[in-house]
Amino acid sequence: MKFALLISTYNWPSALNKVLQSVQNQTLKPNEILIADDGSKEETKILIEDWKQKSKIPIKHFWQEDDGFRKTIIMNKAVAGTDADYIVQIDGDIILDKNFIKDHISEKQKGFFLNGSRSLISEENTHKVLAEKELRMDWVSKNVKNKINATRFPLIANFFRKDHFKSNNVKGCNFSFWREDFIAVNGYNNDMSGWGHEDIELAARLNNLGIKQRRLKMRAICY
Repeated sequence: MKFALLISTYNWPSALNKVLQSVQNQTLKPNEILIADDGSKEETKILIEDWKQKSKIPIKHFWQEDDGFRKTIIMNKAVAGTDADYIVQIDGDIILDKNFIKDHISEKQKGFFLNGSRSLISEENTHKVLAEKELRMDWVSKNVKNKINATRFPLIANFFRKDHFKSNNVKGCNFSFWREDFIAVNGYNNDMSGWGHEDIELAARLNNLGIKQRRLKMRAICY
């Protein structure tokens, strides 16, 4: 089975750099990285080209002209540009726990899409993380808030796992799905031109197709 990591980005190369750092540190690495770029400037392109040279994982960069918020269009193009069976999706300002990909892949199941946990970082500490050369992020870090969401505990994670038809709590920053299900509901809605709710709307159509949400706690953690 082939699986890909899909990253959305827009004009924040320093954050994207940290994201890609955290991807290289994964205990289970994706077969490829798809970067869906909604019109970033040249600095982001230069960063991605540099990562293409040093990354152990192949990177594909999908870019479109900046004409307002058109994230749905470039996300669809990125998914169309891979033959991966399964896709793990994050945002371009998300740092991954080292077992993030492993957790998503181990929990995947036909008839489900997955939504994981995120732990927030304050603006002040975000600046510190971006300025540091080394990347260290876990639940004991001083710069991590809501530490329960940042705690990985696989032995009891199944007790907190929820399988249900629900879409209004879905966050695209920590989301995974079967590519065939994404295609079956015709992907993201390109008519949604403003920010927000595009992930919830997609999840609602997956629910209508009979695909349940699997909500993960203490696994698939991001910051």
